[in-house]
Amino acid sequence: MKKSATTKGELPSRLIDARIKELADWRGKTLFHVRALIKEQKMPRILFAMILTLAAVSVFAAEFRISSPLVKDAGMIGREQVYNGFGCTGANISPELNWQNAPKNTKSFAITVFDPDAPGSGWWHWVIFNIPAAANKLATGAGKPNGGLAPKGSTQSVTDFDAPGYGGPCPPQGDKPHRYVFTMYALNVDRVPLKAETGGAMVEAYLKQNSLGKATFTAVYGR
Repeated sequence: MKKSATTKGELPSRLIDARIKELADWRGKTLFHVRALIKEQKMPRILFAMILTLAAVSVFAAEFRISSPLVKDAGMIGREQVYNGFGCTGANISPELNWQNAPKNTKSFAITVFDPDAPGSGWWHWVIFNIPAAANKLATGAGKPNGGLAPKGSTQSVTDFDAPGYGGPCPPQGDKPHRYVFTMYALNVDRVPLKAETGGAMVEAYLKQNSLGKATFTAVYGR
């Protein structure tokens, strides 16, 4: 049986398939490594572009993320995190939050929790900033001001409950479940020069102006 002819400088199809599979499994590898690998193999330009795109998808899919073991993306928020007041009888405890793969040169973090479905222009449930760049999580209950669980040096500003710290979900009874958007900002400043009395909308405007990147997830709650 004759061997398949290949143009000089190109790889046999079986090696190309193997290389693509290998690159697809390289989640978290940098594009620098991918480019070096392609250069060594002297692949054609079209294959270079195809594999570079595949590698980029693998890399960026693993980038900046925020999650919680207590509140799941698209999941229903539990009683422990629900507000205690206005007819709601939750424990009003902020959930543990974890994040990874923050942008390079991040100098500090900020987190907001916002209900875009609340009457009017929405409702700020939690605003915390000046989280040190070395941090990678918030402990359960960190949303209680002066509770000692928030990162040292962080600031929790007033929410639409007219108090600083975490205030859990408490939508009007009978409403369809509201969305609660947890957003983490990676910032290019060491400290946000705003006071604890600053409202959520103003804090958000500053965060957006100084953001290197953000990560979000959304949970729901209704009653």
